[in-house]
Amino acid sequence: MPVKIIIEKEEKHTRARLGKLYTPHGVVETPIFMPVGTQATVKTMTPEEVWETGGRLILSNTYHLYLRPGHDLIREAGGLHRFMNWHGPILTDSGGFQVFSLGPLRTITEEGVEFRSHIDGSKHFFTPEKVMEIEQALGADIAMVFDECAPYPCDREYALAALERTTRWAARCQKAHHRKDQALFGIIQGGVFNDLRARSARELMELDFPGYGIGGLSVGEPKELMYDVLDHLIPLLPKDKPRYLMGVGSPDCLIEGVIRGVDMFDCVLPTRIARNGAVFTHKGRLTVRNAEYAKDFRPLDEQCDCYTCRNYSRAYIRHLIKADEVLGIRLTTIHNLHFIQRLMDKIKEAIRQDRLLEYRAEFLSHFQAG
Repeated sequence: MPVKIIIEKEEKHTRARLGKLYTPHGVVETPIFMPVGTQATVKTMTPEEVWETGGRLILSNTYHLYLRPGHDLIREAGGLHRFMNWHGPILTDSGGFQVFSLGPLRTITEEGVEFRSHIDGSKHFFTPEKVMEIEQALGADIAMVFDECAPYPCDREYALAALERTTRWAARCQKAHHRKDQALFGIIQGGVFNDLRARSARELMELDFPGYGIGGLSVGEPKELMYDVLDHLIPLLPKDKPRYLMGVGSPDCLIEGVIRGVDMFDCVLPTRIARNGAVFTHKGRLTVRNAEYAKDFRPLDEQCDCYTCRNYSRAYIRHLIKADEVLGIRLTTIHNLHFIQRLMDKIKEAIRQDRLLEYRAEFLSHFQAG
């Protein structure tokens, strides 16, 4: 099996766990946050800089890389690792979320999804088999099945139909996937209906994937609903396989997800808000582009030891952003990725000490107050 997880400790008071995820490109500690490199790059960052922030496993996007530069070109380059000069593990999502978010630009049938490119309007057709062709060409350590991501809100009938199609497509993906140095994970759907989530998990576990993604959350539903789904779903999943909560990356959700037993997370949030001049601090989110920081010569976060906070002030970073200098958003991105990775380190240490609930209370008392 090219990818497996070994659980080394379970926290006494929660479902949180420490593990090691073994992949063809190295071993990473879990729980882990994966920076998103949509176009085979974490925006504004070199791979070496991502590694310096603590990133060890990154995510790239099948839909976007299919459209440009094309999976055949990446295969010719020697695969995604060599193409982008990243030496650690990579996970590729299936493009399902991106395709289904195109709305009127796509049409779903049992065979697959016809869609128009958001770049030039050209027509394309994704089937489970086509997506497996693309992901195997990209050559990531972990590939995801092609699924139907139901929107929020949606009624039970829609969620059920999407779940059933996801199961059928998962079986087709499994049949079409032959690459021995790549693991294929299933994706659990079912909306916010706990019985449908249980059914999806049961059907996918019968297919015996080496890991399971939890899709269709963090798509607009209240956080309490997401937590409720995780409370009911996680205990049903195999203990000896990784659990991946897709598209979740705010600091509070990372802690809550780990408490409920999630091993892997990804999200564009840290890099996206950085490009809009906002950063995470231990006192909450700070919008450094605001006028109040024009003469603030403190670091972004006085408790942070990242490259940005060791060397630059809020006033300087605000100046760069207001002047449209790319260094400004590079510095905010470095800080945000460092902040999230240090948060994951502190979460792991709290699990080791069986005090994760105490750490959550300590962190949120400052973060939410700020």
